[in-house]
Amino acid sequence: MAGRILIADNVPTNRIILKVKLAAAFYDVTQASSGEEALTLARDKRPNLIILDGNLGDMSGDEACRRLKSDPRTRHIPVAIITPTQRPDAKISALKAGADEFLSKPLDELTLTARVRTLMRASATSEELRRRNETAHALGFSEAAQSYETPGRITLIGSTTEEAMSWRAGLKGMVHDDITIERADHVLEAIYHGDVSDLYVVSAQAGGSRDGLRLISDLRARQATRNAGIVVVHGQQDRHEALMALDLGANDLITRGADPEEMALRLRTQMRRKKEADLLTLTLDEGLRLATRDKLTGLYNRHYAIPHLENMIEQARENQKHFAVMLIDIDKFKAVNDTFGHGVGDAVLVEVAKRLRDTLRSMDLLARFGGEEFLVCMPMTSLVEARTVAERLRTAICSQPATVTADGTPVTVSASIGLAMGGASGPAPSDIDTLLEIADRALYAAKAEGRNQVTLGSYAA
Repeated sequence: MAGRILIADNVPTNRIILKVKLAAAFYDVTQASSGEEALTLARDKRPNLIILDGNLGDMSGDEACRRLKSDPRTRHIPVAIITPTQRPDAKISALKAGADEFLSKPLDELTLTARVRTLMRASATSEELRRRNETAHALGFSEAAQSYETPGRITLIGSTTEEAMSWRAGLKGMVHDDITIERADHVLEAIYHGDVSDLYVVSAQAGGSRDGLRLISDLRARQATRNAGIVVVHGQQDRHEALMALDLGANDLITRGADPEEMALRLRTQMRRKKEADLLTLTLDEGLRLATRDKLTGLYNRHYAIPHLENMIEQARENQKHFAVMLIDIDKFKAVNDTFGHGVGDAVLVEVAKRLRDTLRSMDLLARFGGEEFLVCMPMTSLVEARTVAERLRTAICSQPATVTADGTPVTVSASIGLAMGGASGPAPSDIDTLLEIADRALYAAKAEGRNQVTLGSYAA
C-alpha cells in the first residue's frame, strides 16, 4: 500500500465514494462515522493522513482537527478538512483549526490524489523525525529540541514585481518571518551566491508561461534548496498547471486572488514543516553525535544503527510497509591499504561515504558498519525501488576515482552489495539478526560471483 488514510464522515455514501477514489490509488483506507470514532482510530491506527468532513455529526471537522493537533499521539499526522466550495470562511476556519489542507466539494479525483501525495510526503518527513528522536531516546539521549522561535526567511517571486509587492502588503502583520522579493530570472543566481530562503512563494507564470513551474524543478534540484518549502500561486481555472506544480515538488498551492489570511496560514504551516525537515538533517545534539558517529566518515556507527533498525522494524510491522536493508563492502580494500597506505585508504572511505550519502534520501539511514562495510536502511521502500537504488549506489562508487595519490595516481574502487527486504506481510524477515544474515549472505554471494554487483537475498528470489 502507498500509505494509510483515515477518512471520517457521518454520511455513509460520502465515505464509500471517497474510499473508492483513494483505494484506486492503492491507499489503505480506514473509515470513521463520527468525530469521536475518528479520534479513537487516529490514536490506535496512527494513519499517515486524516481526511475529515466539515460535519461529523457529533462535532465539526474543525473541532476534531483541534483535538487531533492537541494530542501528542496524533499532532504530527497531516489533516485535511473537506469544505463547501462557496465558503471561503470555512476554508480559513479549517486552517486556523490546524488543518494542513482543505479540500473543496465536489472532490475532483485528480486534484484529490495530487493533494494526498503532497501530504504523504510531509507525513514521511514527520514520521522520520519521530523515529530518529525515538532512536536517540533508546540510546539514552534527550530528544531533539523542536523550537521554531527563530524567524525564517521567505522569498516572493511574482509574475511581476507589483504582484509580489501586493503579496507582501497582504501578509504584513500576519507573518513574522523575513520577507524578500526576487525576480524569477535572478533567483538561481542569488542561491548560487548563498542567498537562500526557507520558503519560496512562486507564481506559476513567474518569468513567463510555465517558467514558474520550471523554477520549481530547479529549486528541487539544488542542494541548498532541496528541502525548502515551495508554495505556488496559480490561476483560478488552470487545474493542469496546479497539479503539475504539486508533482514537480511544490508543497502547497494558493489560488491567485485568495484571501491574504489564507496565504499567511499556509505559509506558517510550511515554515513549521521546513524547520522540521531541518531538524531531520541536523545532529540531535553534540553528545549524541560523539556517541553515534564514525569519526572518520561522519556517518552513523553500528551503535546507532542497531536500535534505529529495531525501530524501523517495529514501525514496518505496525504500518504494514516494506523496507530495505543493504550491506555494502568495498572490493579488495586491503589491497588499497597495502599498495598506497592507510592514509589513501582513509581518503577512499571518506569519499565513498560522501557518494553514498549524496545518493540516498534524507529519511534513509547510512552507517559505517565495519572497516570497509556500510549499512543502508531505507524505510517505506519496495523491492523494485531498493534494487534501483542499490545499482545507483554501486555506480556512484565505481564511476570515477575515489581519490588521487600524492604522485597523481588515481585510485578507483568498486563495491559489492547484499540486499534484504523486511516488513509488511509475506516471507520477508522481521528481526535484525535474520535481516543482517540474509544481507550478509547476499553480499558474499556478490563477491563470489565476481564483485562489483548487487545480489538479492535468496528468500525473495
